[in-house]
Amino acid sequence: MKLKMAKNSLFAVLLRSPWWYSVLIVLGMAIAARALLPEPYVVVGIVGTAPFWVIAAMSAWRQWKLPNPARVSDALACAGNMSWVDFSKTLEKAFVAQGYTVTRLSGPAADLQLDKDGAVTLVSCKRWKASNHGVEALRALQQAQQAQGVQQARYISLASVTDNARRFAQDNGIVLIAAAELGPLLVQVL
Repeated sequence: MKLKMAKNSLFAVLLRSPWWYSVLIVLGMAIAARALLPEPYVVVGIVGTAPFWVIAAMSAWRQWKLPNPARVSDALACAGNMSWVDFSKTLEKAFVAQGYTVTRLSGPAADLQLDKDGAVTLVSCKRWKASNHGVEALRALQQAQQAQGVQQARYISLASVTDNARRFAQDNGIVLIAAAELGPLLVQVL
């Protein structure tokens, strides 16, 4: 059974923060242990910082692997200037680089089908430049997902979706890929 960490727990917040935040907490705790604990217990107080060292290492590893923010910004700007044909080819290359087999679809709801390790995902990305993303496109994707018996669905956009659309996606298991997630995906092929 896989355990999930609470989204707003101290460790979850530190995992999303710069790695050096955890190191600062370790230093603060070590100084406090030295100043406040009796001499025989100082070592125990310092050893108690070990989980924060682990979090710092995990956070540093994750951040090391992230692409440069300037490159991400450039990739998103480039995607915003692409035609549909160029954008779909770029997206296809990005998914292939992640190990997916990509099939182009001609239906109105989904544009790509991704296959990886037996899992099939429908991707809707034709409206990636739209300034407003509502529920109707997500509903069409969800209906196509059900009709084809596909396990997963993703909706790609440069702009954020409306709150109603976000709730609909969450309720129906559709993964929204907006600028924050799309940029790192595109950086690997642009």
